[in-house]
Amino acid sequence: MTVKTRDPVCGMQVNPDKARYTHEHNGTTYAFCCSGCQAAFRNRPSEFLGAIEETPVPPVAGAYVCPMCPDVREAQSGPCPSCGMSLEPEIQTDSVARVEYACPMHSAVVRDETGTCPDCGMALEPRTVMLDDAQNPELTDMTRRFWIAAVLSLPVFTLAMGEMIVGATALPLGRAASNWLQFVCATPIVLWAGRPFFERGWVSIVNRSPNMFTLIALGVGAAFLYSVGATLAPASFPEGFQMAGGVEPYFDTAAVIIVLVLLGQVFELRARRRTGDALRALIGLAPSVARRIDATAADLATVVSASDVEVPLSEVQVGDYLRIRPGERVPVDGTVISGDSAVDESMMSGESIPVEKSAGDLLIGATVNGTGTLTMRAERVGSETMVARIVRMVSEAQRSRAPIQRLADTVAGYFVPAVVSVAVVSFLTWALWGPEPRLALGLVSAVAVLIIACPCALGLATPMAIMVGTGRGATLGVLIRNAEALETLERVDTLIVDKTGTLTEGKPSVRTVATVSGAKVDQLMFLSAGLERASEHPLAVAIVAEATARNLPAAVATSFESHTGQGVVGQVDGHQVAVGTARLLQAQGVDVAQLATDAERARHLGETVVFVAIDGALAGVIGVIDPVKSSTVDAIHSLRDDGLRVIMATGDNMVTAQAVATELGFESVDVLAEVQPSEKRQFVADEQSRGHVVAMAGDGINDAPALAEAAVGIAMGTGTDVAIESAGITLVNGDLRAIVRARRLSRATMRNIRQNLFLAFVYNSIGVPVAAGVLYPVVGLLVSPIWASAAMTMSSLSVIGNALRLRRVSL
Repeated sequence: MTVKTRDPVCGMQVNPDKARYTHEHNGTTYAFCCSGCQAAFRNRPSEFLGAIEETPVPPVAGAYVCPMCPDVREAQSGPCPSCGMSLEPEIQTDSVARVEYACPMHSAVVRDETGTCPDCGMALEPRTVMLDDAQNPELTDMTRRFWIAAVLSLPVFTLAMGEMIVGATALPLGRAASNWLQFVCATPIVLWAGRPFFERGWVSIVNRSPNMFTLIALGVGAAFLYSVGATLAPASFPEGFQMAGGVEPYFDTAAVIIVLVLLGQVFELRARRRTGDALRALIGLAPSVARRIDATAADLATVVSASDVEVPLSEVQVGDYLRIRPGERVPVDGTVISGDSAVDESMMSGESIPVEKSAGDLLIGATVNGTGTLTMRAERVGSETMVARIVRMVSEAQRSRAPIQRLADTVAGYFVPAVVSVAVVSFLTWALWGPEPRLALGLVSAVAVLIIACPCALGLATPMAIMVGTGRGATLGVLIRNAEALETLERVDTLIVDKTGTLTEGKPSVRTVATVSGAKVDQLMFLSAGLERASEHPLAVAIVAEATARNLPAAVATSFESHTGQGVVGQVDGHQVAVGTARLLQAQGVDVAQLATDAERARHLGETVVFVAIDGALAGVIGVIDPVKSSTVDAIHSLRDDGLRVIMATGDNMVTAQAVATELGFESVDVLAEVQPSEKRQFVADEQSRGHVVAMAGDGINDAPALAEAAVGIAMGTGTDVAIESAGITLVNGDLRAIVRARRLSRATMRNIRQNLFLAFVYNSIGVPVAAGVLYPVVGLLVSPIWASAAMTMSSLSVIGNALRLRRVSL
């Protein structure tokens, strides 16, 4: 029996004998599915140890099921005995991964289990969208309460309307019997169907955080208790409550308000769920199985020719070799090692044209392979895949708060106490100066004020737009980390763009190699590549690739030192080697003047030049060319047409930078050359101190300080993790044209938020005075609490409907 353990971070089953990532803590060795989980556990072990249950996991009988015949479960793969379709591995859902729940309106409220927000009373939701979110318990419960309350409210409403139309004396039951029947039907509506609203209203009072449920509980509670008193002891009421010879109950008001509020909650929960549909669809695109090649990487030919076996996706680990047949989905993120094909990445980037893939190209999990067969090496699995990271990032963004929401928060803080005060004043005004029955009309007015003024629309105005907007961005390959970045992007007027990997392909290759007299090119490349193997810089990759193409043996560097933005030094094969800029070599005491002409010639061709010194003497110069992305020219022109000032920043020599600027088709672009990472950051800070709103776009570790400093950091999805973590926005496919789409999305979202806030403010500005009775002296109109409840529900739905329009906005 295979003994497996659970990854203490994500809960995935891991074979400890084959796990590539382990960590020992307090004498126990834990296995992890990926480096991300390993790092998280290493930094915060106590956070995850409580969820571990390391027990042997025996093979599951009937591990393969038929997608068409739910009763068919077999121990081995093969055809279904009933319909003939291929059996698929059964997806196990017994994960112990911890799920946190957050309030959709107050991101700071996070709990380990479901419940309601202590601030606003809304139901907490999972912080991360999950594929198995098919049934929302809150939605199910509210729907059940709504239908039962709706059925019970029919006789209450019919009797009340009948009494209003024909009069209490004309009713066949008589007023007393009618009141008792309404009491019997309305009581379960208020006390059972409306119970969540009273519970949330009570919590809001205890926590001194009044909200919409405070007003609902007060309004419905007042109407119901008054009606109960009118039914049980009508003679005890003063004359001001007498109407048509008796005390009229308002069971219909209490019941119908509960029904309408429940209806509004159902619509709202359904709408909020729709904001995660795009992410759930994205998660669902990942295949449940992968074809793992049953061979070790002895050589490429062995891997490509080896047979493959179908395994559940959860068993794929980093370093595994996988085969992707035509028409199949890529199982995980990785790199092509063999084969040629076109891959449809539209579900990630929004671009409909398939991307050609060959050896060395990156593959994104859940994208669709074309007509060719590819062999890939898995590099990111589980929670580290691009799909998982997108879902995590967008989920966090949807829970974040935009600065503009502070206005709504400030107003809401004073709103409920003000409404209660208005309701009290309205009742007193009617009671003292109103027409008969003064007290009854005062009660109706006060309840209508409480109900119509529920600040639900005000609270939903910003969160709904943010949730829909960030979800819409994810479908276009624009990942927004937080709402603040989305709001700020609208105001950006300056864009600083890193050159390598952002404007260019990020796949440089060696074009020029010049040596001093007596030096051999192969020796130069052998030592340079040996030193650069320890570096992850794109130029280092190009030098290593050139040495490999020349069939030079691999060397290993010792005493390796990296000088950020300048180059590297170290010992290779008994020689002291330095590879980098002229500044680095001069700091090492090496004179580079002998090859200055060769270097300048390469720079004029757009090549990035590095000098090589061996044993303290200049040995040669290497020119590396990084072609400009095919989409860059169009992207730069679109950005400039959108009103942005574009600045290219690079550590390259000014001559090389100007050559690239010329290739981009415009010489008027600002160029910032020969800058260190700290200087990029300082330049961003200086521009912002001059009043500019600056966005920084980059993809490397050296761009991270500037990305963090900028008002909006924009990372390429093809870049380093450090850059992505430092940025507020990530472009999945690294295409700068997505910045234009992101700007349009930002404008559309902020416009939508302003519209929502306007609707909410105008609604309350008009609704509260009308409910209080300001129109009664003019036109004799006094708003019934029932219509106030309907208006309140419609105001919330108008905000939700307006926010959902962002799903279809043209970008």
